[in-house]
Amino acid sequence: MRTAVFSTKPYDKIFLEAANQGHDHELVFLEPRLTPETTPLAFSFPAICVFVNDRLDAAVLSDLAREGTRLIALRSAGFNHVDLVAAEELGMTVLRVPAYSPYAVAEHAVGLILSLNRKIHRSYNRVREGNFALDGLLGFDLYGTTIGIIGTGRIGIVFAQIMKGFGCRLLAFDPYPNQECRDLGVEYVDLPSLYAQSDIISLHCPLTPDTYHIIDERALAQVKPGVMLINTSRGALVDTAAVIEAMKTGQVRYLGLDVYEEEEDLFFEDLSGTVIQDDLFARLLTLPNVLITGHQAFFTRNALQRIAATTIENITAFEQGHPLENRVTAERIKA
Repeated sequence: MRTAVFSTKPYDKIFLEAANQGHDHELVFLEPRLTPETTPLAFSFPAICVFVNDRLDAAVLSDLAREGTRLIALRSAGFNHVDLVAAEELGMTVLRVPAYSPYAVAEHAVGLILSLNRKIHRSYNRVREGNFALDGLLGFDLYGTTIGIIGTGRIGIVFAQIMKGFGCRLLAFDPYPNQECRDLGVEYVDLPSLYAQSDIISLHCPLTPDTYHIIDERALAQVKPGVMLINTSRGALVDTAAVIEAMKTGQVRYLGLDVYEEEEDLFFEDLSGTVIQDDLFARLLTLPNVLITGHQAFFTRNALQRIAATTIENITAFEQGHPLENRVTAERIKA
């Protein structure tokens, strides 16, 4: 099937071409993100393959459908960048990669916690400059701390397993509690209780209208003073301006982000020779107790292999009329 692959990086091409062996789809790799301006690049393609920062609003989808696109193959589990209602009305099928490596994301979240707590990133820079002083590098034992987990899907479960190994007390909030977490000793509580008791809060929930800015000024007023906040899920779960204010007062003492609500013009690109125009993001970079990575939590060999394989399998299933297990629709999400 002839497929336009947007937001292509060298690693995307390597893993997708390997996964495509035996499927023989015609993959046309395009470096630009899908935007209203780049939409014409996909005209006449029956399928497009997109990533998290590609834009698939109603206007873009309408243009694509008019020019013959029928399939949208996501290289991600998240689908908040797609107008699912418009896609359905236009007769377009949206397929995603529901699971690739929950270990990759959960382990990265733990890495952020360890680095922020023990100031590993700051220590690394000091030692390279010949500064071996320990002042300012004081951390705390993770053993016995209370971890609040918002979202206990596949990634949240793995994160809970890892933190249990550190000897932490585990709290969680999820509209749909699962027994696997309960068997680990996770205690499900409401959000106010989680905020008030947690030393570390880690976000592992999808971005939906209900979870947009789940960490906002009101939530931050309820958290335990000095809390550590970790987000490896979706940027818009966190109100950045509110978190900056909470950090200025000490209500939030540590912030680890792998995602950012306005990341689409920043992440996955080399901007080292330019001036960053996002003032909020620039402000975050000045804070010594903030650690930001550029949406790399998913970025392991295992995850990329699984993403590529599932993406190609999705395209093949659509082309051959097989059941579409990974289809995502507005109706299914409401259910």
